[in-house]
Amino acid sequence: MKYTYLGRSGLKVSKLCLGTMNFGVDTDEREAFRIMDAALDAGINFFDTANIYGWGENAGRTEEIIGRWFKEGEGRRERTVLATKVYGDMHDTYDGPNREQGLSAYKIRRHLEGSLKRLQTDHIELYQMHHVDRNVSWNELWDAFEIAQMQGKIGYVGSSNFAGWDIAVAQGEAKARGRLGLVSEQHKYNLLCRLPELEVLPASQALGLGVIPWSPLDGGLLAGNHRRKGGGRRSGDDKRLEKHRAQLDAYAKLCDEIGEPEDLVSLAWLLHNPAVTAPIIGVRTLEQFERSLRAVELELSEETLKRIDEIFPGPGGDAPRAYAW
Repeated sequence: MKYTYLGRSGLKVSKLCLGTMNFGVDTDEREAFRIMDAALDAGINFFDTANIYGWGENAGRTEEIIGRWFKEGEGRRERTVLATKVYGDMHDTYDGPNREQGLSAYKIRRHLEGSLKRLQTDHIELYQMHHVDRNVSWNELWDAFEIAQMQGKIGYVGSSNFAGWDIAVAQGEAKARGRLGLVSEQHKYNLLCRLPELEVLPASQALGLGVIPWSPLDGGLLAGNHRRKGGGRRSGDDKRLEKHRAQLDAYAKLCDEIGEPEDLVSLAWLLHNPAVTAPIIGVRTLEQFERSLRAVELELSEETLKRIDEIFPGPGGDAPRAYAW
């Protein structure tokens, strides 16, 4: 496994991040344990989850599974760089308007305590805002996170699904307080979703954030699903498959020519970008996990990268150069 620093922090993480969104939903606890054990054995030390995973009335189930896995001991917790998130409605016992989505200091404190309990740990390396909440000031946010850091409950703060200007404001406010600020931005980024190249990736690079792409295979569309009958596994994927079928067919042909599967080429394409820290591999089975590992070693030629750009053209570079001249 290869490693890199998480943004401008001194924390080293693996170049692949294990996503746990399926644990307790499509992946049962026994298989989840097998996948997490295999991840550590393969050198993947970066695990990502969220307090709402398990979804709806089962929100928190995924964190509970990870907590029971940590309880197995043998250095599991010590070897893991743990990331979780806060923002959503946890459907917990706290009633009233403050249970709803958001990032108030009140909510951050309560939800952090809930995550620590479910995860059976006293600290979280990377605590991420799952979405931006523009109703909350950065003074309130940085106060809440600084308190948690001083208490030793979190190490670093990250964002997810932020716009480029949200990142800039966050870092400006942190700098004014003499603080490190955000160290990462988790964002949807893949061959079918290249808009982040306009603002989010340049802002992250300039301001010291590592980018953690989620949905690197776009729900399986970039993993060869279009070759199989039924195509999409998720609701609405069939329509998207038809919309992009010509591109996906051309991509499949290219991957066949270079002798590599679509899913690994998609991950390798992300990894060649210096803005990217680690794509999240949200596997459902141990077999899928083991298959993903070789992406770190896969080198794409300049000719292959050029042909990928022709099939999946991006916005043309960063803003405003992509459209101003």
